[in-house]
Parts: sequence; structure tokens; C-alpha cells
Amino acid sequence: MLIDSHCHLNYKGLIEDQQNVLERARGAGVDLMLNIATRESEWDAVLATAEHEPDVWATVGIHPHEADEHPHVDTAKLVERAAHPRVVGIGETGLDYYYDHSDRDRQQNSFRAHITASRQTGLPLIVHTRDAEEDTLAILRDEMEKGAYPGVIHCFTASGAFADAALELGFYISISGIVTFKNAKDLQETAARLPLDRLLIETDSPFLAPVPHRGRPCEPAFVADTARFLANLRRESIERLAEATSNNFHTLFSKIGASEAA
Repeated sequence: MLIDSHCHLNYKGLIEDQQNVLERARGAGVDLMLNIATRESEWDAVLATAEHEPDVWATVGIHPHEADEHPHVDTAKLVERAAHPRVVGIGETGLDYYYDHSDRDRQQNSFRAHITASRQTGLPLIVHTRDAEEDTLAILRDEMEKGAYPGVIHCFTASGAFADAALELGFYISISGIVTFKNAKDLQETAARLPLDRLLIETDSPFLAPVPHRGRPCEPAFVADTARFLANLRRESIERLAEATSNNFHTLFSKIGASEAA
């Protein structure tokens, strides 16, 4: 029982062979996949995959790289699209100062619009942050004072101090295949001590394939490799880690259970 809490099934590298990608994931024990949107032009395709595949769910959001191109995507538009029964999260959103593909002020404005949409809908916020810990945390804290909202720091690569601060805000932390890389010692130290009840796992496919799949397009089936590595790192059984991360996912993305029960 594994869940890939963050993948891009409609990206190049997966879309060309999407049905086989899904079958390989199922064969690897992946029960559910969350298909993440990053720009408005892909929302319909991301949703269509979720509509056609019962074990795939979707989000709506604008990646910080795309903030310059999406000034019109405001809270109201996000809330409107999030009403779709297969949309269970807001994002991915956040700040990326490593590439600076979009103006930082526009990134921050988009980030806040997503947070407000999360607060209004009750759907969890999926946060991307790279080389922007201070501003990311400042915005998360400032917005939390306006009213609580749930969320996850996806593909976590930040500092241990940032992890602690995010946990204090009630966030979950999602670990990707990066944790298996030889040069990820700091991340491994943080991942080893994260509380089990706040932990998620993901692939971020088609990116960041874990060991032993380096050099290949990543796909949701590979979340099993990350789970095995992480369980060994944390000195837990793979069964315990899989059960806990799956339970955590359903606690955070609670719209799934409500939709299935309807």
C-alpha cells in the first residue's frame, strides 16, 4: 500500500506511455497517485487523467516558474476549478529563487493567492521552495495568522530548521527520490528524524529518479524504491512506513475519502 503523493503524469517522459506507466505503478504496489498541475494550460489534461483513472487524483495550481505568465490566475479562479470532484489540492505553488524564472514579487503574490484558495476550500496547499527558505517561511507564517490552512512541503530539500518550522505550522513533509542520492547526507539526516505521522513520499516524476534508476525518466512505480530506502534509513519496516505514509496522505487529502464515500 504505497501512494505517490506528487507526480506529473501529463509531462513529457510519461504522457507518451501513460497507460503503461500507470500499470507499472500498480504492479509495484502503488494504490494512488496525485497528478500535480503547474500551469493553467495543462489543467484540463491533468483533470482528464484523474477522471479516467480511479486511482489518480488531481490538483490545480501555478508553479512559481510560471508566475510571470499567469497574473490572471487569482484566488477566485483557483477556487472555481478546485470545486471539481477530482481536484483534491491547491498547487504546486511557492517560491523558487534558484532559477528565478519569474519575478520574485509575482511569485510571492501568486503564492499568497494559492494560500487564500487553500484556506477558502480547505484543500491542502502543495508547496515548492528552493533557495527561498526565509521568504517561504515568512509568507506561510504571515498567512497562517490570517487563518489556518493545511499543506505539505513537497520534494523536501530544505534545511532541518525549515523542516522544524514547517512542522510547527502543521505542515507535512514529503520526501522524494533525492533522499537516495549519495550527496544528500543533510536531507537523509532530516528525513531520518521526521515524525512518522507527518511524513509523505513522492516521485515528482518524470524528474529525480531514485537509485537504482538514475539517468532514466522517473515514474510513480519508483516510489517503492524511495520507500524502501527511507524505511531502512529510519530503521522501520517498509510495511510500517507504507501504512503510515498512506494514512497521512488520506488525512491531509481528506476530500478523497469524502468523494469515495459519496
